[in-house]
Amino acid sequence: MKKHLTATASGLVVAFGLSGAALACSPDFSGVTLKVGSQTGPFIASAMQAAGESWEKQTCGTVEVVEFPFGELYPKYLTAMVAGEAAFDVITFAPAWTPDFAPYLSEMPEKIRGTADWEDIAPVYRDRLMVWNGKHLSQTIDGDLHTLSYRLDLFNDPEEQAAFKAKYGYDLAAPETWDQYYDIAEFFTRPEDNLWGTAEAFRRGGQQFWFFFTHAASYTNNPNNPGSMFFDPETMDAQVNNEGWVKALEDYIRSVGYAPPGALNYTSGDIRTAFAGGQVAMNFDWGDTGTIASDKAQSQVAGSVGSAMTPGSTRIWNHKTNSWDTFDEPVRSPFMAYGGWQAAVPQSANNIDASWHYVEWASNPDNSGQAAVTGGSGVNPYRFSHFTNLDRWLKTFSEDEAKMYLAAQRGSLEAPNIALDMRLPGYFSYTEELEIELSKALSGQVAPKAALDAIAEKWNELTDEFGREDQLAAYRASMGLPPL
Repeated sequence: MKKHLTATASGLVVAFGLSGAALACSPDFSGVTLKVGSQTGPFIASAMQAAGESWEKQTCGTVEVVEFPFGELYPKYLTAMVAGEAAFDVITFAPAWTPDFAPYLSEMPEKIRGTADWEDIAPVYRDRLMVWNGKHLSQTIDGDLHTLSYRLDLFNDPEEQAAFKAKYGYDLAAPETWDQYYDIAEFFTRPEDNLWGTAEAFRRGGQQFWFFFTHAASYTNNPNNPGSMFFDPETMDAQVNNEGWVKALEDYIRSVGYAPPGALNYTSGDIRTAFAGGQVAMNFDWGDTGTIASDKAQSQVAGSVGSAMTPGSTRIWNHKTNSWDTFDEPVRSPFMAYGGWQAAVPQSANNIDASWHYVEWASNPDNSGQAAVTGGSGVNPYRFSHFTNLDRWLKTFSEDEAKMYLAAQRGSLEAPNIALDMRLPGYFSYTEELEIELSKALSGQVAPKAALDAIAEKWNELTDEFGREDQLAAYRASMGLPPL
């Protein structure tokens, strides 16, 4: 892993170039060393290292990227910040953690905002996920939402198309509904050929619950009741055990049967390896599957990577009527899983000015744009300019692959019923309780409804513990709803 990380970061540095070389030490941060917290690479850490190396040449400062397993980031950051320790000058983290981190973060300098680079950031990130209590406390460094990847060599094969239509009665294509997704997964599950239908992240601590949430968004993010996916936005009662969520968990468990052996231990990184290695016909993931699988240096299926929005549903649960709402066409509810890595500067940082300068540097259009096309960087599109510079994408993707990838990313980002991740104080506690029961259900220890009932009970207890009125206000704000 370390060897891979070094190679990836090195490639990024070369790609980023030395655009600031002619302006060495401008601004001059000689003698300044920034400690940047990140999850264990290559994802995100390699991008932070690459930006750090080019920033060093520009400013004469030093960047040290300190890596930890994903599951350790939240407690390490929060413990240090609460204690006022200067353990980190920059932290990279999930937007969902902002409510807990906000009291300890410095506000983004005004000079960063209002520029052309600022306007280049998609509004859902710039105006929603980078803001808490009316203050810009973080900078998006990665655009995160789930999209579908599928094998064009399989889906476009005339013999496969004929066999599929004979069995299922409709044309083989990127699935528009989850029912189609499972037909396709079943069709391509061929252990004798070392081929399986799909792969999803199922491992506790391996970003598991975001994959479950993508299933749930299709059945619970009701356009008639905005903000009702996770909690009742009027009472803050947990909705995680309603019939929509039960259907989602039944689907999620069903996916295990069409995944490679040992898939219950898969993290998001493992599903990218499975797809790029030709083991699966499709998966859904952040944009990393697309960039890795399209890279001939990392993939056995390069040149054959299709992209689409995740499947939708013609039925979405209505918590007010306690019944299903039906729609004439599938409603797409792409889930902004995680919401994109963000970078922020703790108030306890040794040099706040230098830290914010590094954050701005790492996220500028050139550096972030190059990271977005580099497989393994963990950076996906979040700026308008990331979608418009096609030539940059053609260094890795074929033209067809690039156009499909960008259309799926942008189409999801601009979907009318896009589903936002929940953001509220104590998020980490809520997801810990969820993963405990989710893992039991995936392994067959408990039935889906029983697992979700247990989660709902725990979530309601946590809401009362944190303060129901405060949690309700935070939840409504995170879902873009006005105060009651």
